[in-house]
Amino acid sequence: MQEFLFYTKLGLEHVLDFSAYDHILFLAALALPFTFKNWKNVLLLATIFTVGHCTSLVLSVYEVVVFDVSFIEFLIPVTIFLTAVFNLFYSYTIKKEKSILLHIIATAFFGLIHGFGFSNYFKMLLSGEEEKVSPLFGFALGIELSQLLIVLTILILALILQAKLKIKQNYFVVVGSIAIVLITIPMLINTFPW
Repeated sequence: MQEFLFYTKLGLEHVLDFSAYDHILFLAALALPFTFKNWKNVLLLATIFTVGHCTSLVLSVYEVVVFDVSFIEFLIPVTIFLTAVFNLFYSYTIKKEKSILLHIIATAFFGLIHGFGFSNYFKMLLSGEEEKVSPLFGFALGIELSQLLIVLTILILALILQAKLKIKQNYFVVVGSIAIVLITIPMLINTFPW
């Protein structure tokens, strides 16, 4: 049980680490288009992201799939950038009820990419462990709890800004997405592998 709690804490710290804010940026971009009315959609997307993230960890830990870390480190900001850009189109052009399928597919794929970004470190942690399933589940739980905290924070921020300051949802999404794009551009430049 102590090992499970250790890996749960590690999952929490992995997502909530402000020095490695890529995870937080991605989740913020993911949650921006939603309000409390669609909290189930946001919860679904956060869970799908966790499943993708943990699937790539399993594939990596058991050495089924191995990727060049520098390439993955570049793809992570690409996922953030694309999610924020998608939000801009989502706000004005895409029928919202039909776009959840696009969100689900992209979120699952992006979760895989983010998981491979952490897989080498996680593999190193588990190198001395014979039993790997419990640590993986503990880590997944920590990721899910921290992601829910971030998504909830974004939804509360949206609610406050929209209710108290009367900021329209579309403006909130556009301004937030542009801010995320601007933060992500230096990450893209710094991690460009070629």
